[in-house]
Parts: sequence; C-alpha cells; structure tokens
Amino acid sequence: MRARAASSTQSSRRQARHAGAARPTPAKGASRAQVSGESAPYHHGALHAALLEAAERLLERDGLSGLTLRAVAREAGVSHAAPTHHFGDLTGLVSELAAIGFRQFNAAMAAADSAAGSAREKTLARARAYVAYAQAHPAMYGLMFRTERLDMTRPALHEAAKAAFAGLAGTIGAQRHEAIETSALSLEQAAAIARAWSLVHGFTVLLLDGRLGDILDKLPKGTDVMALLDALLTTSVTRPPC
Repeated sequence: MRARAASSTQSSRRQARHAGAARPTPAKGASRAQVSGESAPYHHGALHAALLEAAERLLERDGLSGLTLRAVAREAGVSHAAPTHHFGDLTGLVSELAAIGFRQFNAAMAAADSAAGSAREKTLARARAYVAYAQAHPAMYGLMFRTERLDMTRPALHEAAKAAFAGLAGTIGAQRHEAIETSALSLEQAAAIARAWSLVHGFTVLLLDGRLGDILDKLPKGTDVMALLDALLTTSVTRPPC
C-alpha cells in the first residue's frame, strides 16, 4: 500500500512539472491580467489620463462609432468597470475627450497667432491653424462639434470651448481695432464673429467631406488649400470695417 501511495505521489508531481513546462512564458512587459486572461483591475496610477489616451487612439482609429466604454477599457488594458468609475457614462468620457481636443486646438491657434505680425496676418494664421488641426485630427474635430453627444456643462469642456470662442473674439476685435467683451456683444461684433466662424468652419467641413476637390482641381497649378483659404478670408473677414 505504501508503495502504491508513493507511486501515486510521484506521478502527481510529474504531471505538475509537465503542466508547468507547458504553460506559455509571459511576454516581456505583459501584465498578470493579460497573461491570465482576467480583467485588469482599474486601480493604478494616472488611470484617468490613460483612459483618455486610449479613447483618443480609438477615436482616431475607429471613429466615434467605435468609441464605447468597453472598447476604451480593452484599449487601455483595464477592467471594463474602469471608464464608468472615472467618467460615469459614455457622454462623460467623450465630453472629457472633446475638452482635450479643444485644448489642443486652442494651443495650435495660439502658437500660430504668436508667430504672426499684423492683425491681418494673425487672422490668416489662426484660420490656417484651425484648418490644419482639423486635417490632422478629423475624428477629434468632428467630435468637438457634435453637441448632441457632449455635456457642455462639464467644467473641462466648458472652459476649453469658452477659450476657443474668446480666441476668435479677440482676433475679430483686433481686426476691428476694439476690445470685445465676450459676455456682452454688440450686433455688429456678433455678426463679425459669426461671419468669420461660419467661413472657416464651413470651409473646413467641406474640405474634410471632400467637397472642395472639384474647385481645387480647377485652380492654377501650385495653388493649395491654404492659398484658397487665404483668398476667401482676404475678400471677406480681413477687410477693415466700413
């Protein structure tokens, strides 16, 4: 009996060693959850930012339709509960993501503005930066203006969108040689801001939708999108007020 028990114990040990040898070696840098197939816990440092980075990658790669809470969790390699824990729901997440887009957008236009000279040059430089940002980040740009998908009352998004409007108002004020107080506009100031925004935003949407191709094909050789934009603005927005 003792011999049978010893044999059984040795057999069990051999099976355990064999199973250990057959288990795949974890890839370098792989997390325990990735190796085991378990959902990763959402408690780790800087997860809020990591989730937004994952959401931005998904947005640019798969578009808004591919941006779900579970998809973001998978992209970040964390528990599917993590996005809900940090943002509440999908509206909360995309609103925080749009705030990032507006901050990037604002920074691009501010940099272009600071590098330009006269008020006219600043207007053209900001408009070019506006269009260039949309060309480089079409999905993010589209999200930023999808008001029905966003919660504009969230502080981060509200402040970032407000800063974008203030930048536009400041540019128009410089063109008009007056300070514009964004909390109280005159009709003429409001019209000037709306005109400039409509022109640049409309131009950008037509460009992203491929609707300007026929016009661009008919332009003189060497004339690009930015030259067309400059010509559009020079004959409208950048003319001094009467």
